[in-house]
Amino acid sequence: MTRSDRNEATTRPRLTGEKLTTREFSRLAGTVGGYPYVKIVLDRTESVLHFIDSADGTLHVKYIACEILGMSIDELAGRLDSFNDDVYRNPDRRFQLGTLALHTRGGVAEDGRTNGPFLSLETVDVDTMSEDMLRAFYHRVRAHIDPSLPLLLKPANHRQEGYVARIPESEIPRILSHELYSTAAFVPLNAGEAHGRLRVFRSEAEYRADPEPLEWHDIVVMPRVPEDVPRVSGIIHTEHTTPLSHINVMATGWRIPNAVGIGALDRIDRAGLAGRWVRYRVEADGSDLHLEAAPPRDDADRPAPAPSAERVTVDRPDLSPTPVTALTGLRADDHVRFGTKAANLGELTHLLQHGSPRWLGFYRVPRPPRDNLLRYLARQLGLPEDADDTELATAAQRLVKEHAQVPRGIVLPFSLQQDFLDSSAGLRAAVDRLDGALRDGTTDATDTTDTTDTTDTTDITGLCLEAQRLIRTTPLPDPVRAELDRALDRHLYGAAELVVRSSSNAEDLAGFSAAGLYESVAHVRGTDAVLDAVREVWASLFSPRAVRLRQQAGIPLDHCRMGVVIQEQVGATVGGVLVTCNPLSPRDFRDVYLNISPRSVTDVVTGEGAPLQYLCNTMEGGSRTVSLGSAATDLDGPAKELVGRLALISRLLQSHFSPDEDYAVPVDIEWAIEGDRIDLLQLRPFRTAG
Repeated sequence: MTRSDRNEATTRPRLTGEKLTTREFSRLAGTVGGYPYVKIVLDRTESVLHFIDSADGTLHVKYIACEILGMSIDELAGRLDSFNDDVYRNPDRRFQLGTLALHTRGGVAEDGRTNGPFLSLETVDVDTMSEDMLRAFYHRVRAHIDPSLPLLLKPANHRQEGYVARIPESEIPRILSHELYSTAAFVPLNAGEAHGRLRVFRSEAEYRADPEPLEWHDIVVMPRVPEDVPRVSGIIHTEHTTPLSHINVMATGWRIPNAVGIGALDRIDRAGLAGRWVRYRVEADGSDLHLEAAPPRDDADRPAPAPSAERVTVDRPDLSPTPVTALTGLRADDHVRFGTKAANLGELTHLLQHGSPRWLGFYRVPRPPRDNLLRYLARQLGLPEDADDTELATAAQRLVKEHAQVPRGIVLPFSLQQDFLDSSAGLRAAVDRLDGALRDGTTDATDTTDTTDTTDTTDITGLCLEAQRLIRTTPLPDPVRAELDRALDRHLYGAAELVVRSSSNAEDLAGFSAAGLYESVAHVRGTDAVLDAVREVWASLFSPRAVRLRQQAGIPLDHCRMGVVIQEQVGATVGGVLVTCNPLSPRDFRDVYLNISPRSVTDVVTGEGAPLQYLCNTMEGGSRTVSLGSAATDLDGPAKELVGRLALISRLLQSHFSPDEDYAVPVDIEWAIEGDRIDLLQLRPFRTAG
């Protein structure tokens, strides 16, 4: 048996009657994510098992249509949806489809059942095989694999996990997605290349104790990189983390290579690379990170460069006198007076009550050979596939309104912060000194060719800290306090606890998320505590790290203002963050990626806890657990169902908040669930790694 001639238009199958050995697997295999794989098709009518030459990425359906049924590519394209329905959803289907992947690292299960290489068998995540069909499929494939090579069934979704839980493991050995993920030695979080100095820290305590600060040209290696590191040139985590932690979101925005490399410390030690200059590369489809020694950079003593991709323009803040306003009174255009976070929350409250003419946008976009995805949305909404736009929009609005809400709250406008700054001559002078020092150090915020830096970083840090100290200790003027008291009494009466959050015009932007950059204060009780928290949020605008990162992005200090969101703090049985894309697979338009904590959203975004990680398909439906994180068990059935509804709601929200008619820009949503209620806590654009 030989691999197909690449000049031929077809691929050669390997048929029933032969045993698939490791050697023959390698001859047929393609590679994805570092794993060799071979696609298989079981023709139940002909009782033939096909092992497909998979190196060229031939799709299952193309192989079936062209190689077995004799269809042309045009014929397949013309009936692709019905063809997919027949092979993935038809209970009397002729064909069963799967993929074999070879795993060579071993040591997966606690009972040691896979100490050496093994194959995993899985279907696509949208396959609706019954339990009996899945069981028969496994046994048929098992019969044609070399008996010396273990074959483990890998359930492709939560439904299949339920099936295999009822089957004795002695009959069908299995491995779950999260078990494989936990043993993955390499996870590419953001592709890219860097030339920098390798700074290695074996713990966060070691990093904190090091007297030499990180520089822009450093590549930092740590178990989990903390969220407050300055901008660097590359990141290597030596423990598993989530792509949605603040630092990893920032790294994507910085366009720097970022990966999990479990064995990186040993490798660095063996090569003697710690503290040396290296070239570092992460490939999205790679099987490992690339590190090699390199000569020092010629420009290492220059100020941090600011690539054009990071240049961010913010709208000038509107400082005209504006009252403290309830979230229900805000819309998206109010970001120039209240900040992006507050304006987006106000827009959300409006959508929940009044709907959106853009609900269907994402599903209306052509995805050749499909004219649109509206029939898939209809299925998800429980409607006939031929439902018209009015029926779809009505059902979408009903779904959002029945299950989601925004906690009540008020917002302090930019003008209130300005009144506070102007109320103290000393405070005003401190801010002016900081602004002047920043201007003296950078004559042109967009010029990255100047090799001099007249700004003393220590002086800037001192000026920032002095401004923060004065903000925290200067009393609020009586009129400001009185207005805030009235707004709290009117809009937040009866709230046991409040959360006070930032809403700057320099955060939650497509090119500058500022994830984790500004302060939030939770569990606030009483007016005095609210006032202290408000000053803390205002002060965070002037933190040395915030000032430095904004300057690198080309955002002048005098363009930045801070609104403050004060909301009722809600309870949650689970909370988390989601993005309406798959950050590890940018071409995946089906899945929403969720990080889930049984404790708090904070655990997810700070990277302190290891969250559950889910992928939810918002086209065909279904979900799967990528990682359990530090949780002992997965969510129960009702919680999984509600998370699936949340994923679909998030896709509808992406449609509304999209800046153009491509509806392709994903959104990042913080959320909390208690009972059957979904609280939406924040929404902002999400920059992908592309």
